[in-house]
Amino acid sequence: MSAPKIPVYRRHKAVGQAYVNVDGRQVYLGKFNSPESHERYRRVVAEFCARPAVAISRPVSIDGLTVVELAALYWKYAQAYYIKDGKPSGQLPHVRVAVRSLRDLYGETPAIDFGPLKLKALRQHFITQGLSRRYINDTIACVRRLFRWAVSEELVPSSVYQSLAALPGLKRGRSEARETDPIEAVADTLVEGTLPFLRQVVADLIRFQRLTGCRPGEACIVRPGDVDGAGAVWLYTPRRFKTQHHGRSRVIFVGPKAQEILKPYLDRGQEDYCFSPGKASRHYSKDSYNRAIKRACDKGKLPVWHPNQLRHTAGTEARRQFGLEAAQVVLGHSQADVTQIYAERDLSLAVKVMTAIG
Repeated sequence: MSAPKIPVYRRHKAVGQAYVNVDGRQVYLGKFNSPESHERYRRVVAEFCARPAVAISRPVSIDGLTVVELAALYWKYAQAYYIKDGKPSGQLPHVRVAVRSLRDLYGETPAIDFGPLKLKALRQHFITQGLSRRYINDTIACVRRLFRWAVSEELVPSSVYQSLAALPGLKRGRSEARETDPIEAVADTLVEGTLPFLRQVVADLIRFQRLTGCRPGEACIVRPGDVDGAGAVWLYTPRRFKTQHHGRSRVIFVGPKAQEILKPYLDRGQEDYCFSPGKASRHYSKDSYNRAIKRACDKGKLPVWHPNQLRHTAGTEARRQFGLEAAQVVLGHSQADVTQIYAERDLSLAVKVMTAIG
């Protein structure tokens, strides 16, 4: 996306005033070439550059801004903001649901009048639709972010967001919202029974993920250039991962068994994908990976399982043999220490675990 064109300092000859054009309107700055006009010009340019990449047509008064208008503005902003590696991130579907629901239920409501009771009503609407508690909490959090963004853009008063922030999320067992079943580990016998009905590359992708305990998306995008094979346990650093936007680091430990699976796929370009469905420039997505497993289960008349369960199987094994802390470190959970003080301890613990089970 190209950078916005900076408004030009201009002179209005008829009145002797300096001005700039911003969003199709003239903003007068004071007497042309005066220090005051240049100071105000710098302030206008700074505010212009601080805006989101998507231009916003601001209403004359925030009192007249409706919820549907605000939702439309936020949707434009979100489409430019929630991008990861040039593609829409997983957060965008929540934004879409939030925007559509606000439009349908409270579209004509003034944005400044949207308070906790209306947010509660929106939440109840989701509950009656049969959505899960976790999904509802995520979508309501998205609505809050919408209004927090609106405050930062001076589209609504800060009191609007502050009142919405007072509404707590739904708690397990304390609401009518549907609870989802926890993701369970998949038995190794079921996994092994599925492999004969899969292409070799998908079977090896499954074996690699099972041994390393990485996320499905992380297993799909491994490339030779991302793997440090200097030690007894290799270190795989994915280019993108789930918590990347939080500024966290991610290292996946590849033990001897997983190394044997991966080795044949390292004989390619450093930027090519190891587990590729065809061209080395392409890789399986989480969805296509999951579909391949489902088709294999159907073909073999086996219970259907999905790739996320492999991660839980690996975590369960690590916890059983080495304890909770070991499972946290290997799986890369945020609860594991990431400070410099504990980094060396965590590395040695992960190496010990993956030498034994990976």
